[in-house]
Amino acid sequence: MEEMQEPVAEARATLNYARISARKVKIVADLIRGKKVSEALAIVKFAPKASSEILEKLLKSAIANAENNHFLKSEDLYVAEIYANQGPTLKRIRPAAKGSAVRIRKRTSHITIVLRETK
Repeated sequence: MEEMQEPVAEARATLNYARISARKVKIVADLIRGKKVSEALAIVKFAPKASSEILEKLLKSAIANAENNHFLKSEDLYVAEIYANQGPTLKRIRPAAKGSAVRIRKRTSHITIVLRETK
């Protein structure tokens, strides 16, 4: 017989349609996955990447959700899941040589952060 496990308290924050490609976000996301919240904030604050500013704001939002909505302490939280999925691509056209056109793809992404409490 399997024992029933009690649901683990978790807080999440999502950002949809972020104007940065998911590939760029995943670089910094891999750095903070599994880390304590305080350590993850320090990494994101000093990472010299375009996505670090976006992830810092999203991480702070997830912490605020945990404290205000789920009554969790920020000292006990860690980044359980973080993922960036590809969103819709904005297609633009740029003039090119000999009267032709080149398509520019402005990629977007959907970013999700899930925080859980350490036991």
